[in-house]
Parts: sequence; structure tokens; C-alpha cells
Amino acid sequence: MNKILKALFWAVFSFGLVAAVSITAGGIYLSMVRRNEPEEPLARLSTEVQELPRVEDEEEPTLSDVIERALPSVVGISCASGTGSSYNMGSGVIATEDGYIITNQHVIGSGAGQIAVTLMSGDTRAAREIWSDAALDLAVIKIEGGRFTPAALGNAEELRVGERVAAIGNPLSMQFERTVTAGIVSAVGRSITIESGGSADLMEDLIQTDASINPGNSGGPLINSDGEVIGINTIKVSSAEGMGFAVPINLCVPVIERISRTGEFETPYLGLYAYTGEAARYMGAAVSFTRGLYVAQLDASGPAFEAGLRYGDVIVYADGAEVGTMLALREKLFAHQSGESIRLSFMRDATLHEVAVTLAAQPKAY
Repeated sequence: MNKILKALFWAVFSFGLVAAVSITAGGIYLSMVRRNEPEEPLARLSTEVQELPRVEDEEEPTLSDVIERALPSVVGISCASGTGSSYNMGSGVIATEDGYIITNQHVIGSGAGQIAVTLMSGDTRAAREIWSDAALDLAVIKIEGGRFTPAALGNAEELRVGERVAAIGNPLSMQFERTVTAGIVSAVGRSITIESGGSADLMEDLIQTDASINPGNSGGPLINSDGEVIGINTIKVSSAEGMGFAVPINLCVPVIERISRTGEFETPYLGLYAYTGEAARYMGAAVSFTRGLYVAQLDASGPAFEAGLRYGDVIVYADGAEVGTMLALREKLFAHQSGESIRLSFMRDATLHEVAVTLAAQPKAY
């Protein structure tokens, strides 16, 4: 046995290890530690690690915290027509420090005479219209005279059904300014038909929520649990409870970015309107495609027609990105200005075609 232990000792020693040997009925076991490393420093290191302070998880912001941060960016909007015969009230959200505000087009109307914006402080400032689009029910106005608190703009494409949201606005009148209603995202990608003035317009890719939206909420923000604006509240179904709709904020982002750089935004004109397969079938078209946009309306003197697109074509890509709704197509379109080109890929007779469409300025009468 002594010879065996000596052999083990020298074998271990030659590798710079110190072995603690124990002999049991089952055999010989070695417990090895590095040579020349006393136990005291190891014990001290172990103690120091155990005494490191614990990192506590940061607390999730409450709904009250989120609302408190968002409120300074919400404004009241009062608008009189040029003749003074009509008067609108609504809401808006400050998008930039220098006073650009996003709202609904129907809040400011067409040919607005005077626009007044009421801030959270109670100050009222005159505003001027910078851009509006009736088909999207969106507008941008501008106030002057200082630095303002802008809202954080989020990404509506990341929304999930069931996610908590809150609507902020001025329902009925400024007496109820900055009323907050909370709910969930009921659905995304909704299409609804709006009847006005004897005509019907289809609004697509809307966010549906059960947060209460009432007259005066129009133009105000729909915010997520991080306090980011993910939609602009635009309409509710009057014959039902808890069915409100918001335009995704993504479409406003390229508009605000361009206006912030140049002070204006000229809506680029493509000269077509296209439906999803579901919407096209609803409108009576005999189509069976599952992705892309069905060209249902086409201006015979517009850029798309001149580039070669025709009624019944199915647009699949814009600038290399797949587009599944007219809103998604507009988002790509709004990254350009008139005179620039957008690449469109479309299906016709089971063949994929690609064209470059040189955009025009949107006609005033369109």
C-alpha cells in the first residue's frame, strides 16, 4: 500500500497539484487543488462573491405613470371654417419640439379659417395647416412660440391583439379635456366603409380598440403600455359599444420626418387605389389571390398607368418590401416625393413584372 501511495503522490506532485487522499472500502479517492494556493484566499473570495449586492428588477411603470408622461403632449383643437358657419372641436398630439401636431383631417376641415390649439398649461395658440389628406383622415398643423413636449411615436406593426392601450382626448367639449379611457387592442388590420356626402370611402388597416372614443377624441393619441403613440383615434361605430378605430402612426412618421426637415410635405401621387383580396371580394371582384393588392381604381392619366400598370394587376412589392394593405403601400410611397421613383412588382397572368413609377404631385381635386 505504501508503494501505491508514493506513486500517486509523485504523479500528482509532478502536475503541480496537491492531493488529499482518502481510502475507503470502495477504493482510493483524490480531491485535488492547485499547488501553492492556500485555502484562505479561496475562502475570502467565496465570501466576497456571496456578499455582492443583489440587483433588484426595475418596477414596471403603472398605467398612471404612462398617462402622466403622455398628457403634456395632448392638445385640444378648435377650428372655425373660413366663413364662420361651422365649428369643429377635437384633439391632437404634439409630434416635435418645435410644435408640429398630428390630428385628423376632419377636425380641421377643408379650407379652415382659424385653428386654435389649447395646451395642457391652458395657453391657447393660433395654428396653421401644414398638410392634410382626406382619404387618410390625417393632418399636420403647426404652432409657434417656444419648445413643446413631444410624444414618443411607436410602431403599430408590433401591436398584438389583447395588448393594453389607452385613448386620450377631449370628448364632447374642453370641459372634459384630456379624458383618459383604457382598453385593449381588439383587432388590427380592420377595414371599414365611411359614408359621407353621398359617397363611400374605404379605410383600411385600422387599429380596433374597445377604449371609449367619443366626439372630441378625434385626432388624439392611442398609446401603448410604454406610453408610445401607436395610432391616431379617428372614428367609432355609433351603433355598437366599444368599437373605436385609430389610424396606425406608422403612416405619419415619414410625413413628420419630411416636414421637420423641409417645413412641408407634398403628398406623392401614384394614381391608383388597390384592395386586399378580402376587400376586393367584398367589393364584388372575382379574385382568389392571398397576398398583394388588387388594382381596382386607376387614373388613366396618372403615373401608375403611364408606367404600365392596369386594372386587375396585383401589386406584391414596393421598393422590394412586401405590401399587403393600401396603408402599407402608402407608407412606402410617403418615403418619396414627387419627381422620385418607386419600384413596384406586380402579378399579371401568373407572371411577376417590375416597373419604376415616377411619382407626381397629388392633384388638388383628388
